[in-house]
Amino acid sequence: MTETQREWVQKRAYALWEEEGRPVGRDHAHWEQATKERAALEGSAASSDGKEVKNRTKRSAPEIKLNGAAKAATKTAAKKSTARKSA
Repeated sequence: MTETQREWVQKRAYALWEEEGRPVGRDHAHWEQATKERAALEGSAASSDGKEVKNRTKRSAPEIKLNGAAKAATKTAAKKSTARKSA
């Protein structure tokens, strides 16, 4: 089952909120960060769940600070891309 972009952002924003100790009044910041992370994932070759690499042309994504699942997905995509180039 695939989830919509909005569902992914919603889950990620919630995770960010929990990681910060559930602060009051930071919901907008968490939502914005989750939205940026989703955009970075979509701009990379990694799928949103990090389990596959899609064939996409490279485009420059905005430089943002990634954490958690986004870092893992980015590293996985980079490793698979390097492995393909060496083969």
